[in-house]
Amino acid sequence: MLRLPALQFTRTITSFPAAIYRVSYTSFSSAASQLGTHNGTFHCDEALACFILRLTDKFSAANIIRTRDPQVLESLDAVVDVGGVYDPSRDRFDHHHKGFCEVFGHAGHYTKLSSAGLVYKHYGLEIIAKQIQLDKGHPDVYKLYLAVYKSFIEAIDAIDNGVSQYDVDIPPNYVNNTSLSSRIGRLNLDWTDPDQSIENENEAFQHAMVLAGNEFVESIHFHAKSWLPARSVVMDCLAARKDFDSSGEIILLHKPCPWKLHIFELEEEMKIDPSIKFVIYQDDRSDNWRVQAVAVSPDKYQSRKPLLSQWRGLTGQELSKVAAIPGCIFVHMSGFIGGNRSYEGALAMAKASLMAQGK
Repeated sequence: MLRLPALQFTRTITSFPAAIYRVSYTSFSSAASQLGTHNGTFHCDEALACFILRLTDKFSAANIIRTRDPQVLESLDAVVDVGGVYDPSRDRFDHHHKGFCEVFGHAGHYTKLSSAGLVYKHYGLEIIAKQIQLDKGHPDVYKLYLAVYKSFIEAIDAIDNGVSQYDVDIPPNYVNNTSLSSRIGRLNLDWTDPDQSIENENEAFQHAMVLAGNEFVESIHFHAKSWLPARSVVMDCLAARKDFDSSGEIILLHKPCPWKLHIFELEEEMKIDPSIKFVIYQDDRSDNWRVQAVAVSPDKYQSRKPLLSQWRGLTGQELSKVAAIPGCIFVHMSGFIGGNRSYEGALAMAKASLMAQGK
């Protein structure tokens, strides 16, 4: 788990109307960069934006000053989520002023940016390159830059800017308060807390930075260590799909990996037509084989072509008899996955379902 160095808050008495509170390294240096954000209630975007900036070479030892005083903000080296200015040449990253419409822009992402997205847009490549120890111009760095935005940063931007995830006017089936933005929000001082001091508020902001920052760095390392290698595996399997089965709708995963993260994007990128209906792979905990139906989209449970309805819920010898395929182990009640003791059996299950569903 990533941990920030020990931090302390110091109150600086100035001639300005509002007191300023710094988040600084215990060994305070007046020569360190000064990074500002607003005081009061905090949100996920500025907590993460501050953390991201402190991962850069330029702001690695920055003191964090939480204030809304415009004179103080103007004197700082960088300002996020306050001040009414977006100017990356001066490291000003606010998104609240009239006329602001900046988006990430890469790979079709047009969600309005929050302060986190703004900082990531301008410093993300540098940070990812440092985290995975590759040159900033390496193609894998750019792939990860896009992936981390899509899977992690964009939701924070959208939530902070009030962008709905779905363009529908129907109530949700359930409430989800487990997002990072929700968890950061709960770190603010509760109205019942007897200590409403700015010192206590700043301590809560420190916890918010660590929580947001930990998950951001974990996202980078997940994508570098797991997501990117899996993408290469799935790409190879898609390219070889017709060598495996002439239909081109079944692929053999030669190495178990999280393929569902990639298959939809790669189908579009590689212009796969017809789309993949089944993925066959060996169970990594046994010698058995699995045949899994591909969903209609990444966020849906419905399969493009589920395993045959007459097989669903059956197991063992009964399933093998009904399917007329030896070695069957099970088929899930929804038809999205099944098992067989052999590769040949799993392939036969996929082919039979593909042919029957196509009639």
